[in-house]
Amino acid sequence: MDMIPTENNALVDMEMPLDPVYIGVETDNVETPPSKRRKKKSMVWEYFTIETVSPGCRRACCKQCKQSFAYSTGSKVAGTSHLKRHIAKGGCPVALRNQQDPSTPFSAPSKLSYESAGHTNGQIQTTDPPKRRYRTASVPYATFDSERCRQEIARMVILHDYPLHIVEHPGFVAFVRNLQPNFNTVNFSTVQGDCIATYLKEKQSVQNLIDEMPGQICLTLDLWNSCQTTGYVFVTGQFVDSEWKMHRKLLNVVMEPFPESDSAFSHAVSSCLSDWNMEGRLFSITINQKLSEIGISSLRSLLSEKNPNILGGRLLVDRCLARSLSSVTHEAFKVCRETVNKVRDCVKYVKTSEELEEKFLELKQQLQVPSTKTLALDDQTRWNTTYEMLLAASELKEVFLSLDTSDPDYPKSPTGEEWKQVENLCACLKLLFDTANLLTSPTLSTTNTFFHEVWKIQLELNRSATSEDVGISTIAKPMKASFDTYWQNCCLILAISVVMDPRFKMKLVEFSFTKIYGDEAVSYIKLVDEGIHQMFLEYVGGLDGNVKQEDVAGLGLTDFDMYIMEKTSQQSKSELDQYLEESLLPRVHEFDVMGWWKLNKVKYPTLSKLARDILTVPVSAVAPELVFESGIKEMDRYRCSLRPETVEAIVCAKDWLVGGGGGDSVDMMKGLVKMEFPI
Repeated sequence: MDMIPTENNALVDMEMPLDPVYIGVETDNVETPPSKRRKKKSMVWEYFTIETVSPGCRRACCKQCKQSFAYSTGSKVAGTSHLKRHIAKGGCPVALRNQQDPSTPFSAPSKLSYESAGHTNGQIQTTDPPKRRYRTASVPYATFDSERCRQEIARMVILHDYPLHIVEHPGFVAFVRNLQPNFNTVNFSTVQGDCIATYLKEKQSVQNLIDEMPGQICLTLDLWNSCQTTGYVFVTGQFVDSEWKMHRKLLNVVMEPFPESDSAFSHAVSSCLSDWNMEGRLFSITINQKLSEIGISSLRSLLSEKNPNILGGRLLVDRCLARSLSSVTHEAFKVCRETVNKVRDCVKYVKTSEELEEKFLELKQQLQVPSTKTLALDDQTRWNTTYEMLLAASELKEVFLSLDTSDPDYPKSPTGEEWKQVENLCACLKLLFDTANLLTSPTLSTTNTFFHEVWKIQLELNRSATSEDVGISTIAKPMKASFDTYWQNCCLILAISVVMDPRFKMKLVEFSFTKIYGDEAVSYIKLVDEGIHQMFLEYVGGLDGNVKQEDVAGLGLTDFDMYIMEKTSQQSKSELDQYLEESLLPRVHEFDVMGWWKLNKVKYPTLSKLARDILTVPVSAVAPELVFESGIKEMDRYRCSLRPETVEAIVCAKDWLVGGGGGDSVDMMKGLVKMEFPI
């Protein structure tokens, strides 16, 4: 049965008789040398000649490369399959050199040759014997595109963090030359230009996305150090598009010669806003570290200057949630430093010898310890690994105690009191660990999600710090002192964001603040209520004048809409009160708060804009894979040797290529809030 050629199923048309060919078997039907009684029809004989090399031995010789192949010995005929492979799969070196020229005789047989073999004037001659076709894995002689290859090299360098000089490495050059001799190897300058061209192309897609966003943008600032005492500020933007889908894009990597200066961050923000034409559209700033009072004032004045009506620049979060959690855990580890070191030494002793590890597992089985935890030595630059090491060791403490009595070389094991301290430490760190894990999710979560986590941490630390158990309170007090700074700084933003969740509104704020502040809760609840009303009035008063206006009817009556809004300001103000007075939605495990506001934007035209912006405020300024890092990241030496413009191009381009450029977004339906709280 003939096969139909497709793009991915290239067929080399070969005429062959129906009779099978048996190698090494004498038969009357085997293909015989050319004779007057039978004319050979296989196409291979257009490319091969038969030569007699000795009496009774003949070989097929390629007309182009002169290679010879077995054909017949006596009455035994080898067939033609191996000859077809030589033609179809580019085994002929002469054909490889000429593969760019479609007129060469070693190109794949054309439709014309197929028609000439079995067709006449477009009509199929059914009297001809059926044909067999040789299938190839892919099109053997695809057109070579040098420009496309250069683009792919640039993408490879960007996506995999390869040094730009890789194109000049002898091993890479040799590999490319053997893979495709026709490709002209590129140098450092060429691939640098290609990477920047890729960056500019992707940047335009992101720019189009930003230009079309209906609301405002939130920025995060993540400072990286370097071996050259310069700093690099990673500026990331988070915003919602017209379809109410949230996006997070790395916008700039700004090199700061003096990163410790009070103006470093404000300079990075100004550069970003100017570069992306976003003046007047900045809503909030989140930073990865604690700033000096002068630095905070500098940023707050910049935020107020860009949006003078937004709470006087109070939408500024310094030392983001990820860094705050790292600082709190550092305080806990500092209290228990000696105990943690003892546990680490015990784990190290077991894990550095296969024999000891096997002995440890045998003891675990003998003692019937139910724990499923696996021991692993921690990475002291990532606090989650230390927590997991302590948690596993705590569950396996009976095995460690048994090993202490049976192995004379075993280091000094923690005492019973110290094991109790490890248990208390793990209990204090559990909530922090769970919250940090939420930050590592590749999908974006709305701001209200983290109010639930943060208020629980604050409440638990309050309780632990005042516990009658001295062991717990000793660990919790410095943790609470460290976390209080974050809570006081971000409490207002998180509380307003959860008010925009129709399942909770002000009720959860009242409930949680009463738990945290007790009798003083009323004053703190009042601050949130006043804050959200102030923000709403600012939106009613024309905050969106700085934002792209949406002419819903398409009649060009934006000014008229503003006039009507001013005349009916009292009615518009009641939008918030109407929303707060309505009953709460049922608390389901999966709820898309951004999708709810999209569906209700007609009912709440002004309040929905406030919700869209406040729910987009990021709580972390670091990338998901860096959430558990204990210190500030450092730019590698190679990138520090490049021009700042090149560093920005390759780092930003990678973020856009991995994230889908400007066209894709994080679908909020995939990042639904899954939680339920009894009130």
